[in-house]
Amino acid sequence: MVTEQVTIQDVYTHGHHESVLRSHRWRTAQNSAGYLLPLLEPGLRLLDVGCGPGTVTADLAALVAPGEVVGLDTSAAVLDLARATAAQAGVMNVTFRTADATALPFEDASFDVVHAHQVLQHLTDPVAALREMRRVTRPGGVVAVRDADYAAMTWYPPSSGLDEWLALYHEVTVANRAEADAGRRLLSWTRAAGFDPAGITPSAGVWCYATPEDRTWWADVWAERVTSSAFAQQAVGYGLADDVALELLAEAWRAWGQADDGWFAILHGQVLARV
Repeated sequence: MVTEQVTIQDVYTHGHHESVLRSHRWRTAQNSAGYLLPLLEPGLRLLDVGCGPGTVTADLAALVAPGEVVGLDTSAAVLDLARATAAQAGVMNVTFRTADATALPFEDASFDVVHAHQVLQHLTDPVAALREMRRVTRPGGVVAVRDADYAAMTWYPPSSGLDEWLALYHEVTVANRAEADAGRRLLSWTRAAGFDPAGITPSAGVWCYATPEDRTWWADVWAERVTSSAFAQQAVGYGLADDVALELLAEAWRAWGQADDGWFAILHGQVLARV
């Protein structure tokens, strides 16, 4: 009996709507890859998997210059934005190309550092991606991964609307065969991918939105994302929500953003894995 192998296509829950890109462009190496920075030095060759609009990539490239940096993403359009980001920053040691995280187009042991920020949570097979990252990292090099954990997100004041948003987000990611609560699983996934446990350093990091400016920005970003991004389209397409329900979620985000004592924290799992 011959069994046909079925390839499951990864679905990016967020998509690349301007509201999503606006939040991604806020990211820097300092606020999103601080756990990796002490290991970086000039001359290292670095691969950034799932680089998006390239703000973190450009920062990393500046830190390892004149070492070569390659940024990968599945979207050719977002890579155009990444190239513009690098050019504006005056970073010349970085190139960008489209690729799949589970089939990296590089020879074994090609990089000193492989970095992936908020990537594994969107993959149907994150362990396969980690095996690929391990494969293309030289002996003695490091794979650095960081992902949010949605179930661990917390906020004040209480909001039934944000509770509904979080439940819907989980429902959409389940439909996409992805794992919204990836942060807590990074250590397990890294071990399953074949890394030596003695060379794995797990940790956690936090983003917090609590100043009036940060709170308003974060609320406005998500109010737009829940009605206009790929997440909204998927929620409707899967029959999990309708336009009225999504607008109510947007109103809940705006109401939270207007609270003088509003506070929102995102917990991330982080792993440094030596090869």
